[in-house]
Amino acid sequence: MTTATLTLDPSFTVGAVDRRLFGSFVEHMGRCVYTGIHEPGHPTADERGFRGDVLDLVRELGPTIVRYPGGNFVSGYRWEDGIGPLEDRPRRLDLAWRSWESNQVGVDEFVAWCRAAGTEPMMAVNLGTRGVREAVDLLEYCNHPGGTAWSDLRRAHGAEQPHDVRVWCLGNELDGPWQIGQKTAWEYGRLAAETAHAMRRVDPRVELVACGSSNSTMPTFASWEATVLAECYEVVDHVSLHNYYDPLGRTLGDHLASGVDLDRAIDAIVATADHVGARLKSRRRLGVSVDEWNVWYQSRFDGEASLEWAEARPLIEDTYDVADAAVVGSLLITLLRHADRVSIACQAQLVNVIAPIRTEAGGPAWRQTIFHPFAQAAAHARGEVLRVEPRVACYDTADHGEVPLLDATATHDPDTGALTVLAVNRSTDAPLELDADARAFAGHRLVAATTLAAPDVRTTLTAADQQAVAPSPNPTARLEDGRLTAALPPVSWNVLRLEPVASPRS
Repeated sequence: MTTATLTLDPSFTVGAVDRRLFGSFVEHMGRCVYTGIHEPGHPTADERGFRGDVLDLVRELGPTIVRYPGGNFVSGYRWEDGIGPLEDRPRRLDLAWRSWESNQVGVDEFVAWCRAAGTEPMMAVNLGTRGVREAVDLLEYCNHPGGTAWSDLRRAHGAEQPHDVRVWCLGNELDGPWQIGQKTAWEYGRLAAETAHAMRRVDPRVELVACGSSNSTMPTFASWEATVLAECYEVVDHVSLHNYYDPLGRTLGDHLASGVDLDRAIDAIVATADHVGARLKSRRRLGVSVDEWNVWYQSRFDGEASLEWAEARPLIEDTYDVADAAVVGSLLITLLRHADRVSIACQAQLVNVIAPIRTEAGGPAWRQTIFHPFAQAAAHARGEVLRVEPRVACYDTADHGEVPLLDATATHDPDTGALTVLAVNRSTDAPLELDADARAFAGHRLVAATTLAAPDVRTTLTAADQQAVAPSPNPTARLEDGRLTAALPPVSWNVLRLEPVASPRS
């Protein structure tokens, strides 16, 4: 059996885990909102029409922040359509996804849903077809206490206290030719700067995310960010990165190495942002908001132009297997490995649309395979990310060159002493022996070791069979004489947790 070695030491850290790294995304797209999170008349629906079965699964999943309302949808959205009495809300054409939008869910409902789900709202403003005025009006509606037209209107709609939305995206993917209101980098950079200046006058506490390039394969990747940030560097806090990984047309080994590409994309954005900061002689350092990421069988989708007009149609409802779960685990490891710069991350999307949670209209809700790595990482990766440097054999890939068989990181919570190791075995045909030097954690004990794997990596989960695959105890895990060892099956996601025998504060 091939062995992978690494060292765990609390003295060597990458950075603190920003809890917003475990974010998600709700867009008015397909069935994410309607018959996803919201379905009046469903047996589990509450008085606002939100599905209780979905809320239960969201709480179990544990997203800490949820981006809304898009996505491509936001670039044609009038936020005012989604407030006030439901019967007065207009139906509109959504040009992004060729659908009819009922506006039965809007900002007030979404914020109420976030409170029920125990997560933080993250709002996007429309800088595709609208601009500064609409953005500051929405911010005033959400965050101003009262005494103005917009804040008093919010109170009249039942939200006496401000929504207090802290994180705001300045548009979405505005370099993309598919985007309503596509702009050049300079046009968008100037608009982002103007909007940011105005929004900070309404509420100086807000954190603002500038649109990076739509993905790292765009011809303008990095040059777009350089031009945009030259205009707005001093008035934004984060720059976005969107990356999806399509398993189709690639070998399993290449798919499992997707985290390598995300590593490189994050490094490129950080280098570009820091170069702009250096040119401006700024002491500020921007975070990276990876606010769209996931596995997406994108080549199956013929694009929005292929769609007929419809309302809340099923759209890119991908079914995920064990291999996809391992890739999602590896992408989470990548995000944690960049905890010194990745400040926010949102898996796209939350329900039905390329999502960890699926539903049937009027029927059940269930977990997909990719639910489990996210839920475990969100629950246990806390404190500081440790700098681990695995030593292990590599394998060749067409897309990424030589890639290590093991992808791993670890977190240490100084408050509780808890140590969590997250690991993916990328080998497609052989187990891997993990051998970690844990002598720096003398006095700890192994409290849990789980593995998500299956003899057939194409195994999926359905509403009827939630037990086909799930994290299960790994009986090979041991902590003896300062060495943490475990056999990791091929194509597997693994979590090993250590805790001090005595409380660190005792």
